[in-house]
Amino acid sequence: MSTTTRPTEDTAADNGGGVLAARLTGLGREEFAREVWGRVPSLTRAADDFSDLFSARAVDELVSRRGLRTPFLRVAKNGATLPDSAFTAPAGVGATIADQLDDTALWRSFADGATLVLQALQRTWEPVADLTSRLGTELGHPVQANAYITPPQNRGFDDHYDVHDVFVLQIAGTKRWILHEPVHPDPLRDQPWTDHRAEVAAAAEGEPWLDTVLEPGDVLYLPRGWLHAAQAQGEVSIHLTLGVHTWTRHALAEHLAQSALALLVEDEEMRGSLPLGWDGPGDELALVRERLAAALTRADPAPRVQRVRRSQSRPEPLGPLAQSAALAALAPDVPLRLRGALAARLDGRRLSTRVGWLDFAEADLPSVRRVLDGEVHTAGDLGLALAERLLRTGVLVPAGA
Repeated sequence: MSTTTRPTEDTAADNGGGVLAARLTGLGREEFAREVWGRVPSLTRAADDFSDLFSARAVDELVSRRGLRTPFLRVAKNGATLPDSAFTAPAGVGATIADQLDDTALWRSFADGATLVLQALQRTWEPVADLTSRLGTELGHPVQANAYITPPQNRGFDDHYDVHDVFVLQIAGTKRWILHEPVHPDPLRDQPWTDHRAEVAAAAEGEPWLDTVLEPGDVLYLPRGWLHAAQAQGEVSIHLTLGVHTWTRHALAEHLAQSALALLVEDEEMRGSLPLGWDGPGDELALVRERLAAALTRADPAPRVQRVRRSQSRPEPLGPLAQSAALAALAPDVPLRLRGALAARLDGRRLSTRVGWLDFAEADLPSVRRVLDGEVHTAGDLGLALAERLLRTGVLVPAGA
């Protein structure tokens, strides 16, 4: 069972550093890792003013003017999720896609006590996208964002746990949060709370570990597995949930095993058929264990892990027209920079990024290394031919972008 240490409550100050210290917890990454990460919930009062990130006006714009489709929104009431057909409809001439959000139906559901959940805001709302990208880079784990909009005195979901860590940012209104300790600590992605429904219900009847009300600007961090339920108070509540999809040692073990199995494909004896009349592992298992153990010692999961990590987040948005204009105006004095959140890595002469890989001549490597420092460089400093190539492939962008 996780520790029962009481939560920390601080008034955060922007003490420099990354998103954790400046906007969420008042703690630098090392202190957060040592005292909080994956261990215990943490409550930070008045962490920051989040009006630049999200608002009631942003909710209305996303729901009524952006042409969003499912699954960018779901609707919940009394602990259950409504079917998509309850709040979607064709959007009329020129936009006859059947699952676009129906703002009238959403209003009626909301007025009737339903919670609106705007999902994957890192794809649809720029300020949130910027924050999640920076936080994911700082944590080393991918981050996504949902917004929960709950009518007064209502709750969207019953007591449950998440299979990812979360930061809850209260945007508007107030919401009461009740936490209980885990019944299944550190759940994996395929171990949802519904697998432990009875234990969750029983634990939720016990004494809360924390019972508190979040006000605008407060931040609550919850490690995966911690039971929680939340209810809006006397007005509409809006909060952002930043979901941190943590990498685990189990995940590394999976990739190691897959890499070992890939090596065994080249073992002719392992590809051989089992004897006729085979009726169970028996003696054959000893050989398989021996060969698999040997393959595990030789396997290198790093390339597989890097590919998956890159696929879990997106690079900084790139505007095709702005990029085209930058190419047309390319000159020695044009300032350029590395595209954000690219996860660029130079191994030998190969640059691997979230938008693909490139091989370079030895003479280009010093300029490629300069690009990776994250600073602004002129096209002339890098070499016009190299700068053009990196612009065309979406690795570099104009410094003003």
